[in-house]
Amino acid sequence: MNRSEMLRVESYLRRKFGNNSISLKEQKDGSCEVQLGEEFIGVVYRDDEDEDVSYDFHMAILDIDLDEGTDIPVPD
Repeated sequence: MNRSEMLRVESYLRRKFGNNSISLKEQKDGSCEVQLGEEFIGVVYRDDEDEDVSYDFHMAILDIDLDEGTDIPVPD
């Protein structure tokens, strides 16, 4: 992913999630780390295997980061 693509994806993520604290940090393998402030939240990969170019955002959510869920209503 080049610098121009990285800035375009960063701008898209900021608009989509309504958060200007999102930033992308280029990695040696061509991917970008996605950060929310100082916290690492995921990775963006450029996919150009087909004729179309897309950007894949991968975010893992650790079980220890989730709330216990005792106050979350469960639909019937």
